[in-house]
This record gives sequence, structure tokens and C-alpha cells, in this order.
Amino acid sequence: MEAQFIEAYKEHSDALFRYAYFKVSDRDLAKDLVQDVLVSAWGYVRESRKVDSFKSLFFRILHNRIIDYYRKKKFSSLEAIVENGFDVSIDTRTSLIDELDGRRAMEYIQHLPEKFRDVLFMRYVEDLSVQEIAAITNDSNNTVTVRIHRGLEKLRRLIEES
Repeated sequence: MEAQFIEAYKEHSDALFRYAYFKVSDRDLAKDLVQDVLVSAWGYVRESRKVDSFKSLFFRILHNRIIDYYRKKKFSSLEAIVENGFDVSIDTRTSLIDELDGRRAMEYIQHLPEKFRDVLFMRYVEDLSVQEIAAITNDSNNTVTVRIHRGLEKLRRLIEES
């Protein structure tokens, strides 16, 4: 189980960091949150609990830690990610265009209600399945699917209006 845990953490740690950074807009805090996920998940596994999906477990813990952080701090700031963007190396003209389109999309996504913003980020940036998102958010698959659909509709309307 330890080897599976380590392998799963290595595989998903970058995605966990991106999600945390997207939510808190602070690189150091995002690293701390991801580290906390490792400790908490390992404690969960050591209690001999069965884990069907380490990815879902990691994201579930991270999601809860972020909620706890905002409850304690009473503020939120997602604008910094639009200003700073992700650290992406730009090698070709195509990747530059993709990055600019991504930043523009992130700007529009910031104007969506949080329930839509979160599921769209998890689905299209982190490439999580509907089932994984449902496990992370503690919602039904149907609820997640509806939020993705409605979020995309709202996003489309925002883009058309501007």
C-alpha cells in the first residue's frame, strides 16, 4: 500500500498544486496545503482504510483544506492567478496562443459563481471525471453534470456579451 500511495502522490502532486494555487493565489500557501494533503492522506491510509482512488482522496482532502482556509481567513482572492498566470514555458507560437486563450478563459471563469467555477476548473483544467468531482465536492454525479453544463452555458453567454 505504501508503494501505491507514493506512486499516486507523485502522479497527482502537480495537479494538486495547480488546483490549490488556483484557489488561493499564493504559491507558498498552495505548497503547504498540498503537503498537508500528503500527511492527512497517509494518516487515512495508515488507519487501514480502503482507498478506491488516491486521486479522489487527495483532491477531497485538498478541497476541504481550502474551505477551512477561507473560513479562517474570511477573504478570497482569485484575481492574482489572472495577473500571474501559470508558470508555463512558451516554446512555440501555438503554445503562446494557447496560453493567451487560457488566460482569457480564466478571466471569464472568474466572473462565474463559485459552484460553476470550481467544477469547470476541475473538469477542464485538472481533467477530472464527473465521478471524481462528485467525490471531491460531496455532490451527486447528476449535480456535477448539471453544474458543468450550466457553467458552460453561463461562460458562453459571458463571452458572447463581451
